[in-house]
Amino acid sequence: MNTLQQYLDKLQALNFKDMYNGDFFLTWEKSDDEIEAVFTVADALRNLRERNISTKVFDSGLGISLFRDNSTRTRFSFASACNLLGLEVQDLDEGKSQVAHGETVRETANMISFMADVIGIRDDMYIGKGNSYMHEVADAVAQGQQDGILEQKPTLVNLQCDIDHPTQAMADMLHIIHEFGGVENLKGKKLAMTWAYSPSYGKPLSVPQGIIGLMTRFGMDVVLAHPQGYEVFPEVEAVAAQNAQKSGGSFQKTNSMAEAFRDADIVYPKSWAPFAAMEKRTQLYGNGDMDGIQALEKELLAQNAEHKDWACTEALISTTKGGKALYMHCLPADITGVSCKTGEVDASVFDRYRNPLYKEASFKPYIIAAMIFLAKFEHPAKLLKQLEDKGTPRVFR
Repeated sequence: MNTLQQYLDKLQALNFKDMYNGDFFLTWEKSDDEIEAVFTVADALRNLRERNISTKVFDSGLGISLFRDNSTRTRFSFASACNLLGLEVQDLDEGKSQVAHGETVRETANMISFMADVIGIRDDMYIGKGNSYMHEVADAVAQGQQDGILEQKPTLVNLQCDIDHPTQAMADMLHIIHEFGGVENLKGKKLAMTWAYSPSYGKPLSVPQGIIGLMTRFGMDVVLAHPQGYEVFPEVEAVAAQNAQKSGGSFQKTNSMAEAFRDADIVYPKSWAPFAAMEKRTQLYGNGDMDGIQALEKELLAQNAEHKDWACTEALISTTKGGKALYMHCLPADITGVSCKTGEVDASVFDRYRNPLYKEASFKPYIIAAMIFLAKFEHPAKLLKQLEDKGTPRVFR
């Protein structure tokens, strides 16, 4: 484990000044130094906590969470991150708010933000909606501060939208960095981001898009694999291709899961819905066409069922580098014979990688906390050092 001073030295060499008072929407909107700063602060915060040093930098304040989709890991990761820094969390339940009575986004955003320091939003269900909604909220609170309504502008953190899942992708990347002993060891490593069969439909595209949009920045050979008809946003594919060219890695696409897995160092088999179907679902919901939604669900389940052979099996894992590729998943996985009859991954494969998978998930609270930390404090290295010097125990023994 590095010392805190090693993390502070790394921070001093990075340019991330534009993150101060900023928001976090998409990873590819951030510079390489800014991405590295998030990883470094996340590791530094974890270093302090593991040494029983309190990282409470707020004595009061709120973190507001708004989840428009179900969540376990991200919901608790956001709450843990806020708590780690000393903030309390209040969930905005739109069903219990005045949104149903016509309250505007601008009004809601300001009303919840009088003493809020961060707003975390998950809005991943509808193509063309989630990310734009987050920007609307961020713009509303920025205007609220400018008009003297709010004493501070809450930082907005994207907890998953229709385009990207930055906290997940960055937690995954930090896990990879630790597993392979540093960023410098990733160049030339093959990562397979592949579709996998699920007996459910409508899973967001933001995880595979987040993975290809981030992992291509580190010189790796990233392969996106899916059956025909399960394409992701072409704009995100373009980002991945540009990243790969800049980093000296590569980005390729294939309709063969076997090809993607062959000699891979890292595999990430995960189901997602076809882009065209998600667009159609958004239109149907917008029109209130519930009969159309039910018909689309049947259509997509039948389409998925044509590709049950797209699964992370023992046989497929054996074709990876040394038969021991790092298996990753954002969880929960559809486990064959456990959570479903036929799913994304064999039970024996999942069980063998259970501890690394849980370790992968454990990075997310620190990633979120780092995003908040860098947005709220102009001199994070100085503050981290002060926390260490003060040495307030997190748990009194």
